[in-house]
Amino acid sequence: MPWNDNANPGPWGSPPPEDERREKPQRPQGRGPRGPQRPEGPPELNAAFEGLRRRLSGLFGGPGRGPRPGVIVAILGAVFGLWAVSGFYVVQPNEEAVVTTFGAYSRSESPGLRYHLPTPIENVQKVAVTNLNRIDIGGAPDAEAPQESLMLTADENIINLTFSVTWRVNDASRYVFSTRNPEEAVKAVAESAMREVIGTTPLDQIMTTGRGQVETRTVELMQRTLDSWGAGISVVGIQIRSAGPPPEVVAAFRDVSNAQQDADSAVNEANAYGNRVVNEAKGDAATIVQAAQAYREQSVRDATGEAARFSQILGEYKRAPGVTRERLYLETMERVLAHSNKVVVSGKGTTAPIILPPDVFKPRTPGALASPPAPPQAQGPPEGQGQAPPQQPAAPAAPGAGQ
Repeated sequence: MPWNDNANPGPWGSPPPEDERREKPQRPQGRGPRGPQRPEGPPELNAAFEGLRRRLSGLFGGPGRGPRPGVIVAILGAVFGLWAVSGFYVVQPNEEAVVTTFGAYSRSESPGLRYHLPTPIENVQKVAVTNLNRIDIGGAPDAEAPQESLMLTADENIINLTFSVTWRVNDASRYVFSTRNPEEAVKAVAESAMREVIGTTPLDQIMTTGRGQVETRTVELMQRTLDSWGAGISVVGIQIRSAGPPPEVVAAFRDVSNAQQDADSAVNEANAYGNRVVNEAKGDAATIVQAAQAYREQSVRDATGEAARFSQILGEYKRAPGVTRERLYLETMERVLAHSNKVVVSGKGTTAPIILPPDVFKPRTPGALASPPAPPQAQGPPEGQGQAPPQQPAAPAAPGAGQ
């Protein structure tokens, strides 16, 4: 079948005659006499749109009539309900809410579900009151004020000092209303307080053992300043990260430090030598004093003993003068002849000759004195001869010796 054969119209029917199609004007697609029209769709969808339009027209009174009062009340009620519900808010555990009424402080709210009159009557600003905040001052090469770490000490030296400040909010209402930019305020107060403390502290103390004292004084001065402002900020602590001379004078400062260390070392060595000599002298002096005291004590006791002995001898002499004189004589001779090589022989009552041992006249030694030789044995001594032991020359066996 040729393509232009219209004898068989098919399932869509026969096309209109050519004359009718030529006479009927064509309406633009999608536009009507009253403006844009929605495109035609399936019959079910068109019916649904048409039903919705009729309901809305009936709800608002239709063309030429005003909206119904109930509809207006319902819409206003819904809007008011949404506005009223917008006043609910949640405060987190680490936060505290500051409520303002027309911009003026009203109250503070603790964590939990809270409610405030909706905007614009009341507004809420939440502040983290348990978080620790930190600000680093000095030492940053890209900071706005790179010279903020250079400070002047009490001994007119320049020190390059960097430190960190840790702080938190202790009063949310004051924190919100007292300062416009709390972080900038904390930084300015910290730098000012540190400069004041450094200006009253020597350089050596800052670089050695005085850092803790500098940090404590700076915290106290910062807290007093912030409290006088009513900032609602509590300074937790300050930590000095580095303290040293400026980079331009590091070499010269190192030379001065080495010279100071050498001087301190020499002084310490001199002090150690002086202490050693003084202590040795004090020890020698104490030894001499103690020896003198001991000698004095010994002399006093010897003299006291001799006096007591003389008193006893005097009493014995008064009772028996002869016996006492003989006893004193014998004791004196015993002391005199104790270290002598002489042999005293008494001739009374002896009949046999006396034979002396060969070691009697040898020099006495401490060992010989400790173990004296045995006395010689008498073998028929002649009359008028006798012998006494060399260690006991004045024994009681020869009372007439030396008389």
